Amino acid sequence: MSDNSHLKGVLLALVAFGVFSTHDVVVKYLGGSYSPFQIVFFSVLFGFPLVTIMLLRDRAEANLIPRHPVWAAARTLAAVVTGACAFYAFSVLPLAQVYAILFASPLLITVMAIPLLGERVGIRRGLAVAVGLAGVIVVLQPGQTELTAGHGAALLAACTGAFASIVVRKIGRDERPVVLILYPMMANFILMGAALPFVYQPMAGQDVAGLAVIAAFALIGSSCLIFAYRHAPAIMVAPMQYSQILWATLYGVLLFDEALDRATLIGVLIIIASGLYIVLREERRGASSSTPVLRTRQRPGIPGAPRISPFLRDKRRDDDRDA
Repeated sequence: MSDNSHLKGVLLALVAFGVFSTHDVVVKYLGGSYSPFQIVFFSVLFGFPLVTIMLLRDRAEANLIPRHPVWAAARTLAAVVTGACAFYAFSVLPLAQVYAILFASPLLITVMAIPLLGERVGIRRGLAVAVGLAGVIVVLQPGQTELTAGHGAALLAACTGAFASIVVRKIGRDERPVVLILYPMMANFILMGAALPFVYQPMAGQDVAGLAVIAAFALIGSSCLIFAYRHAPAIMVAPMQYSQILWATLYGVLLFDEALDRATLIGVLIIIASGLYIVLREERRGASSSTPVLRTRQRPGIPGAPRISPFLRDKRRDDDRDA
């Protein structure tokens, strides 16, 4: 690929994560008035037409029954938990804190890949993971600040999001992307719909429009990210996720009167440094499709988006080229 193509990929990634950050701002705004169950339910509802369009464009002669039902069910459950927890965390915590905790997801992917994918993690990469997780502790400041349900929700979202990514890496070659998208959406629709009568609050027209914005921004961000990975290698695109901390700081100051405290800043820098080290080390070693961080890293917390890991698309294209 040319340098211009790489630059285009990086710029598309920056746009994608900027859109995702704006998406999260709307989630935080709505979370001040409505339950995360209600927000997830209606965001999924608005996302169904987008998935329908995908189904119409998918010409594969196959049904929607998963080939790995147990793993598909596990990923579906993980995706439901990730979406609800992330939406709740965004509604009650400063944006920068939520991002700092979610940035630990690639580190958790590296750890989970050992038992679930049979990956081997060397001493240096293991130390990098340990340092990154220590950065999360710096952000949380246990013993100095009161840990709330929001912090627990963000941590759980990071863990379940990492697990969902690992499952995509494990079964993604065999499952149709629309299957991996549709089942979590259906589960969210059913489970959040069951909870809706207990938490429902009437919504103003502008808030309903906000739900539509969430679904639309999820689609736009995901599309930009997919195209970014088509124009540039993962080593250039993946680190762009960390630009969200800049958006979080900007939006936090301008819209929510949130300041980036010293502990969060130090913790974020530690987490980012460890994540970048892992990505760069794997790239230098000529990591193939078995690389957990580069091949399975996903954007957590968008249950209503018709979203699938761009690496899944790249991986299949590589397989076709190698055949």
